[in-house]
Amino acid sequence: MKRDRDYVVKDGQVIIVDEFTGRLMFGRRYSEGLHQAIEAKENVKIERESQTLATITFQNYFRMYDKLAGMTGTAETEEIEFRKIYGLEVVVIPTNLPMIRTDHPDVVYKNDEAKFRAVINEIEEVHKTGRPVLVGTISIEKSEALSAILKKKGIPHQVLNAKYHEKEAEIIAQAGRLGAVTIATNMAGRGTDIILGGNTEALAREILKKKVNPEEATAEQIETARQEAKAITEREHEQVVNLGGLHIIGTERHESRRIDNQLRGRAGRQGDPGSSRFFVAMNDDLMRLFGGEMIVQWMERLGWEEEMPIEHPRIAKAIENAQRKVEARNFEIRKQVLEYDDVLNKQRETIYGLRHKLLMGEDLKDHVVEALQSVIEHLVLSHTDARLAEEWEYTGILNSAEQMFLPAKSISEHQLVEVANGRTEQLKEYLVEEAMKFYEEKEKRIGSETLRAFERYVMLRTIDTLWIDHLQNMDDLREGIGLRAYGQQDPLVVYKIESYQMFQDLLSAIKEDVVRFVFKMELTEDSPK
Repeated sequence: MKRDRDYVVKDGQVIIVDEFTGRLMFGRRYSEGLHQAIEAKENVKIERESQTLATITFQNYFRMYDKLAGMTGTAETEEIEFRKIYGLEVVVIPTNLPMIRTDHPDVVYKNDEAKFRAVINEIEEVHKTGRPVLVGTISIEKSEALSAILKKKGIPHQVLNAKYHEKEAEIIAQAGRLGAVTIATNMAGRGTDIILGGNTEALAREILKKKVNPEEATAEQIETARQEAKAITEREHEQVVNLGGLHIIGTERHESRRIDNQLRGRAGRQGDPGSSRFFVAMNDDLMRLFGGEMIVQWMERLGWEEEMPIEHPRIAKAIENAQRKVEARNFEIRKQVLEYDDVLNKQRETIYGLRHKLLMGEDLKDHVVEALQSVIEHLVLSHTDARLAEEWEYTGILNSAEQMFLPAKSISEHQLVEVANGRTEQLKEYLVEEAMKFYEEKEKRIGSETLRAFERYVMLRTIDTLWIDHLQNMDDLREGIGLRAYGQQDPLVVYKIESYQMFQDLLSAIKEDVVRFVFKMELTEDSPK
């Protein structure tokens, strides 16, 4: 985990940066003590570990909808995943106007230092012509390092990253103006058009601010500023188009081709001209982890020097293959996460279905009676053996019954022995009958309405509390299940078996707690509802 790449420190808090969008993820925290470790490292207040109250994967969340569809400019590279996970086909719609952007081949350098020197040179050369430039970086750290070099060279520019996300609309609005240089992380104004020549409305607001307080401006002053801005943007639009439009510089290939396509797609929109070029170093994370070594050895045999740029079909193919490997790996990870979450999803549907019934005001008495019968059945079966009636644990049955659903000393062990007569069914019926007498007396004493309200509260509280504990237990099971592969067991099969047993234990625990609270908690008629 690296500061200004994976997270930022802002207002005494460690805030995660989304690796795909470059935006701050407020309210999100790393789990298993990792967030606390980072807080300790950065010397900010260490917050306690958060507790998971509910969990669902995006895939299962989207599957809850009866109909599913979406629209994006970069779905084609992920069409296999859309088909396999959601059963959705990807249809490519032709562009509104012909796409005339020029996508130059990647330029590959031996190391990071040489690559960034080349990036700076490219920015300088394009900036001299007056063309607007958008530079995409993969981290806040890289964007600020690049900004520092441009400052030294006296090249005016704007920085757009998670630290300055409040200015995003303002920066993007003017990123297409004559001579503009914008350095951005992956956020790069996603979902907005960078208008060549600048945004008229945004420029009008800037002009107005310089002259008067915008809140006090008259309609005439606003219109004058708008006309002035319109004249400037129209003039600059024509100049920028004639120069070749917006130039995109990518300082590194992302793991996902989709993210690279999103950066490239900032230029050449709606039939505008534009161009793009990616700069790659062989020690970039993508190349270092997925296939860069063989190319370095191959090029060194040919006498590859540090400052020598390489444009070669074999290297372009290697970069694409590296991205495909990462995408395939990440897809397998997401697919595996979904396979495990599908197990939990069935349990989630059962629990949420039960909660829904309780909230919708169904007759709760039936639920309580059903829970009572289940608890008594489990109690009797765990203390008896039909083949050895003389060894039944009547003392244990009576003690448990008095703890959960019977008043103390309301029946004796001798009565249990006489009623049962060696038959479990008779014993169960007797215990249910005695418990229901106690329950009905309680209902008469405090009133049906009060008891129903209390039952609803108890059931919801019990389900929520035990479900939270169950989620933690499932997490713990999931963390260690991979080790079962060493014992020649399929981790997913073992996970399904053990999670099923854990869920049965959860349902039993819910029933026991509901029965114990409803039967043993004393209420009065004046109790709050």
